[in-house]
Amino acid sequence: MRVVAVLIPERAPPLPPPPKPIIGPNGKIVPAPPAPMGRVKPLVRTVVTPYAARAGGGAGAKPVVARPAAKPITANTLDGGWDKRLTRGVVSPDSSIDLHGHTLASAHALLDVGLGRAIARGDRVLLLVTGKPPRPESERPHARGAIRSAVADWLAGSRHADSIAAVRGAHPRHGGQGALYIVLRRGRE
Repeated sequence: MRVVAVLIPERAPPLPPPPKPIIGPNGKIVPAPPAPMGRVKPLVRTVVTPYAARAGGGAGAKPVVARPAAKPITANTLDGGWDKRLTRGVVSPDSSIDLHGHTLASAHALLDVGLGRAIARGDRVLLLVTGKPPRPESERPHARGAIRSAVADWLAGSRHADSIAAVRGAHPRHGGQGALYIVLRRGRE
């Protein structure tokens, strides 16, 4: 099914007439002082869908204005207590997943299975060990860190994405730059 929308711009008020030229004492035209700048009203567009126009009835019916849906608030934030405890390393992970030595495909599968098990157990904090992030190109002999760079995309596209409250870097005692905390949402009963 194809939906076609018609955009009808709102008409702006007419511009004031240009000022009359001022002739100076020497008979030449003196430029007018610049007009004060008022506030410019932004252009508002009304979206009229053909179906809504037909549903209203006759020609005198007002068009239905389609507004974009409000985005849900999905901030990747935790309350201050959680962030402080994670930063200090006070929180101990309920379980961990180590992706060292895996290919991208096997690491992705292991992450998916591990997340599913952690959610089923009711874990709140999962430690994901990925290895240290890649060094600058000048300091490394070959490309590294493929798993680490893919983890964010994997988590965002995961079937468990709605169960993840936040992802934070791990404290040095839990792996530091080579690991991440995945904070899972509480199960609703």
